[in-house]
Amino acid sequence: MPEHAFILDRPAKLTSSVVFASPHSGRDYPSWFLERSILNARSIRSSEDAFVDALFAAAPTYGAPLLRSGAPRAFVDYNRSAEELDPALIAGVAWVGNNPRVSSGLGVIPRVVSNGRAIYRGKLTRAEADARISGYWRPYHATLQGLLNEAVQHFGEAILVDCHSMPHEAIDSVRMPGGRRPEIVLGDRFGASAHGEIVDAIEAAFQEAGFVVSRNAPFAGAYVTQHYGRPSRRQHAIQVEIDRALYMDEKRIVPSADFDGFKAALDGVIAKIATIGTCDQRVAAE
Repeated sequence: MPEHAFILDRPAKLTSSVVFASPHSGRDYPSWFLERSILNARSIRSSEDAFVDALFAAAPTYGAPLLRSGAPRAFVDYNRSAEELDPALIAGVAWVGNNPRVSSGLGVIPRVVSNGRAIYRGKLTRAEADARISGYWRPYHATLQGLLNEAVQHFGEAILVDCHSMPHEAIDSVRMPGGRRPEIVLGDRFGASAHGEIVDAIEAAFQEAGFVVSRNAPFAGAYVTQHYGRPSRRQHAIQVEIDRALYMDEKRIVPSADFDGFKAALDGVIAKIATIGTCDQRVAAE
């Protein structure tokens, strides 16, 4: 089994209400898991948010925790509900309702990776699926909620920044004013998961660093944003999607030549976002 459900990097001193999380960057693929899969070791990583945990590694330097996935997305998906079980993959699970994510093979235990490529030769047992959820999914989410509770306790609010990457081709059809394609997509469930001024400030942090930013198109946020975004309870959640072509070779799944330069630019963005969570004037004004 993957060695860890998650890895938590804490700041030396907690100074921000922002919590950074990377639920899809895990890359601990056990040999038995790879042997069981139809896919090779590179193909199975195609839906992984490769290197996103490294991109946001500076968060603790600026007083904010960083929660990183230990298990890979192909093994268990932390950005899905524990109830999103796929009957086409897991034996003994009945079809309930019409969930497009589950139907497409992207439930909490994924059946496919990107481009609909099957992971397994056959079905999994319900016991195996339950073991992944209890041993990995639940500890990750218990820790995440604990971090948000801690932020609320210390600062009166929590701001979850859920960090992801998107395939370059996913934004082929999206164009901003002037014909520019977005490099960063912020998802706040169309205003439902976070106060607008917080999203405005995060957007400004990316724009000031020179990035082209769009909101909610083509990604508005999935389970994590929907579940944890509770602005009325002073718990906000914003999904951040970064174009993979900016920092990696998607085909070979290796960092690009300018990875360090991109990370340096992103470090400045992270610093500004962390500062959003330390603005007593903003909190007092609400």
